[in-house]
Amino acid sequence: MIRKTLCLLTVLSCAGTAFAQDQSRKIAPAELRKGVILYPNKGLPAEDPMPLVKQYQGLRTTDVLDALQAVGLQDRGRMDQTIRPLWLDTTDKVAHRFYGVAVTFQYVPTNKPAAGRIPYDEFQKRHNDNRSTNAPETFREVIKPGHALVIDAQGCESTGFVGSNNTLSWFSMGMTGVVTNGSTRDTDELRLERIPVYARYLGGGTRAWRIESAAINTPIVVGGVLVQPGDMIVADGDGVIVVPREHIDEVAKIAWDIAGGDKAKRKKLYEKTHLPPDATIK
Repeated sequence: MIRKTLCLLTVLSCAGTAFAQDQSRKIAPAELRKGVILYPNKGLPAEDPMPLVKQYQGLRTTDVLDALQAVGLQDRGRMDQTIRPLWLDTTDKVAHRFYGVAVTFQYVPTNKPAAGRIPYDEFQKRHNDNRSTNAPETFREVIKPGHALVIDAQGCESTGFVGSNNTLSWFSMGMTGVVTNGSTRDTDELRLERIPVYARYLGGGTRAWRIESAAINTPIVVGGVLVQPGDMIVADGDGVIVVPREHIDEVAKIAWDIAGGDKAKRKKLYEKTHLPPDATIK
């Protein structure tokens, strides 16, 4: 069933992509009834994301936000402050900061009935079957080192689908961090595991009978910001910034110029105030 779900999501994504390149195109009523992604969607690039990630490593969200303004994208790409880091590193390693090329995913609330009161052995089986059939982590099929997982689950705040076990598994595959407008659970363990997670809610139950997988690598909205597969995600203590994929190279170049000027000025102030140097001014 997992494979069937994966195939279904792939077909839906590809069907949407076929029409999404030109919103003015005449679409037959039969296709409209099937469902069509109207917003332009190029899907997830097949290229290795790490070269793009390396362009951003060391930058702050403030550098990137100011660079977006410099290319004409003022007040674009900044998620609202309800999307917060689960934990903060107070050393100059700034380990909560992360960079990644977006893999997008969407969960929706289910309208199917729950299992009800049944013997525990049967409950376990039906619970696992429901989770793997209706809410599979389909994105696992495409995660590469350098990818960031961005999950739209608006309206699903009672479900903790980002937990200490599955997130650690994604992290072991090379995922750099998670951003969601939904909920994360097992938060004490996640803080110890030091996996960068930025979420709106804390706690919640498992996926079974609560949510279902809806789409992969299609345009989504998280924190009031459009996120498309292949966009650059930059997250730190100030929040989350999304750089549209078509601006990634230019924004990185300008952001480093901004960061360099800031470091030079602060280094002089460190010396003037006898503040011990740290990694943020090197």
